[in-house]
Amino acid sequence: MNPYTLDFQSIDKTKLNVVGGKGANLGELSRITGINVPAGFCVTTEAYNEVVAQDETVHSLLNQLALLDIHKRNEISTLSAELRAAIAAIPIPQAMAEAITEHLKMFGEQEAYAVRSSATAEDLPTASFAGQQDTYLNIIGEEAILRHISKCWASLFTERAVTYRIQHGFDHRNVRLAVVVQKMVFPQTAGVLFTADPISGNRKVVSIDASFGLGEALVAGLVNADTYKVRHGELIEKNVSTKKLAIYATDTGGTTEQAIDVEQQNQPALSDEQILQLERIGRTIETHFGQPQDIEWCLVGHSVYVVQSRPITTLFPLPEGADEGPHVYVSVGHQQMMTDAMKPLGIAMWQLTAGRPMPTAGGRIFVDVVDDLASPVKRHMLVNVLGKSDPLIRDAFMTLLERGDFIKSVPEQPEAILAKNPPGPPPIDYQTLADYDPAIVSELIGRSESAIAELKQAIQSKSGTDLLDFIQETTQQSKRGAADSQSFGVIMTGMNAASWLNEHMEMWLGEKAVADTLTQSVPNNITSEMGLALLDVADAIRPYPDVIAYLQRGNLAQEQDDHFLDELATVAGGPEARNAINIFLTRYGMRCAGEIDITRPRWSEKPATLIPLILSNIKNFEPGESSRRFERGLREAMAKKQEILARLKELPDGDEKVNETSRMIDLVRNLAGYREYPKYGIVSRYFIFKQALLKEAGRLVQAGVLHEKEDLFYLKFDELRDVIRTHTLDYDLINQRKDDYKRFEKLTPPRVMTSDGEIITGQYKRDNLPADAIVGLPVSAGVIEGRARVILKMEDTDLEEGDILVTPFTDPSWTPLFVAIKGLVTEVGGLMTHGAVIAREYGLPAVVGIDQATKLIKDGQRIRLNGTDGYIEIL
Repeated sequence: MNPYTLDFQSIDKTKLNVVGGKGANLGELSRITGINVPAGFCVTTEAYNEVVAQDETVHSLLNQLALLDIHKRNEISTLSAELRAAIAAIPIPQAMAEAITEHLKMFGEQEAYAVRSSATAEDLPTASFAGQQDTYLNIIGEEAILRHISKCWASLFTERAVTYRIQHGFDHRNVRLAVVVQKMVFPQTAGVLFTADPISGNRKVVSIDASFGLGEALVAGLVNADTYKVRHGELIEKNVSTKKLAIYATDTGGTTEQAIDVEQQNQPALSDEQILQLERIGRTIETHFGQPQDIEWCLVGHSVYVVQSRPITTLFPLPEGADEGPHVYVSVGHQQMMTDAMKPLGIAMWQLTAGRPMPTAGGRIFVDVVDDLASPVKRHMLVNVLGKSDPLIRDAFMTLLERGDFIKSVPEQPEAILAKNPPGPPPIDYQTLADYDPAIVSELIGRSESAIAELKQAIQSKSGTDLLDFIQETTQQSKRGAADSQSFGVIMTGMNAASWLNEHMEMWLGEKAVADTLTQSVPNNITSEMGLALLDVADAIRPYPDVIAYLQRGNLAQEQDDHFLDELATVAGGPEARNAINIFLTRYGMRCAGEIDITRPRWSEKPATLIPLILSNIKNFEPGESSRRFERGLREAMAKKQEILARLKELPDGDEKVNETSRMIDLVRNLAGYREYPKYGIVSRYFIFKQALLKEAGRLVQAGVLHEKEDLFYLKFDELRDVIRTHTLDYDLINQRKDDYKRFEKLTPPRVMTSDGEIITGQYKRDNLPADAIVGLPVSAGVIEGRARVILKMEDTDLEEGDILVTPFTDPSWTPLFVAIKGLVTEVGGLMTHGAVIAREYGLPAVVGIDQATKLIKDGQRIRLNGTDGYIEIL
């Protein structure tokens, strides 16, 4: 048996490194009963390696290519062209050519063949390289086939293929190319079949694209295809396109474009019977591979031939462990303003803290709300509380409910609900407007801070599995405390009072969003105080030019030195600067971007993260800005209070309206600041847990169990317990989790998804907006214009005063940036998420929940932000 060729029947998925992704999949397809695959063979990667990888010219060019990053476009283009030319010039050795021609004789030397590239990093479950290398159709004769095999090898270095590998971190020298040589079939119709809807993600819907002639026209985007959708053997959608062009094989080899007769252009490419036949074929193939597939097919007479199948890599994964029943999953990350992927330990800790089960998918956490939506009583609460904060989620819920094909309503009387909740503390009232004594906020904060201090002391003596037991018990206690009726009541009263003010002032005075002004500079807001505190740090550093110069050098360095605080003491004014930063870190050092993930580096662990924020404050503000800003917000809030009370007094029943409104303003002013504190308490506990866990990880490193402390982050809580107990760890698991995390980072999580995988997208329902408006949710009133600064990571900050920040999300750690900006735009968020709350308190117009905002708005563009009506205009 020669090392250069393999029949499809000799190939399965274990031969990936020998025949590439396409070849391995064709081998697997050939083994499925009832699936027709045109006969063929693969020219192996050993042939490529012998001809190409061992060539000195190619080797030298590959070394040069390995040094380039994605920004070196011209160099990539030049080197790619040189590599293709070098490979095409290498003759195929005689023994290899003979092995290939022997196979051709078995199938017929003068038959027509498709010659397709098949890379070892192609059609993988984690990355699709489809279309990156070349395919040649209707190739006839030994000489032509050998020539096109060389052309396939060379196509491994097309500019698009090289760029894709750089973007996805694949080493050019580790990728090998096999070549598929497969007998041509000459279909009347061909196309692509997806066993999950590629648009909605619905795993129960098969989506079929079809057109006349070879499928190449469809894949190349030359023609409009018919689109058919099938669910459980029923054709549910049929869109027939006007098909003016087709690609057909010629008698002498190659292909040609051909116009379709006018009377045929609007005919369906498939009959209903053929569509259902394709669905059955697709489901058979999907079952074999165990995941949704993207399948290329050809219809010849009454027979369907499958010429390729690959995983659909763009689908967001389904949550783990769900049963067969219907489920509706809501993203926790969209509520917590952190939609990045989380590491396993971060997920495990959040699940410990959570008040209800939280399944995971794609490194994100979800809540299943199907029971809430099925129950009329619970549904009302869910739609009106969660939907009030995020209209896109509300609209997604309403879409599902109105369709009536997924959620079956379960009639429940209030008595039935009560029966499920045994006597005890009264249920939390989401509509509460209780007259709390303002001192309750200080009392709640004091209670929490005492508990945090006790936790810090108690955990010192814990280690091993006792530490994990302690963390689990403590989180259960904290969870019970988080549900404290006083704490929740204070938060809901502040939120409901703000809503009352907005609704009634618009009704009585015709003025929108008055609460946005009235909530400026409220007391006891731990998050807004943090932003002002960093202004005070800038004031402490501003008198010392040498410190500023030192920070600027650190800020410009490629890798910031996280020991810079120690070195700061050697600079004139350094001890004073370090003391100011340490005071800030003592209060806020447990925070960081994405802080709901315990595995994220905290500011205390990477204090250099604060350098650009401090420098921005020094550059953009004069001394004393912290107190001036707070006093200005307070004056504006008090002036607005006096203004609206005076206007109300002139209305019918004015005294009554004044009394009601004055009460609501007091509730907002006294209670709204506490909204931010419970999250601060959670994050403070997280940091204490993290420090203790890393200390334990250090012991495991010393014992040779862990390679490095941070590998702990890739274990779930129970797995970590076993590792501590047994001192054994399978590092294949850690490496797999690291690979999974890298893959999950590239995914965009949905707000709402069903257990069928269908992503339900909501829409904003508003009229009378400018034609080109980019619409979002208004969360902080005002209209401003300015330069858009699109910032994806907080450490990349380079703001000028008056910029409008455009970013995927902002959690509390982003608050120090808010002092330097004029307005805020985010891709996720709701009325009561942290960014919205702080924007209102700082008096910043803000629009959130704009899908793809960081792509629709370009860095440096001048934009108009309307935070009152919720839209952006590009100026």
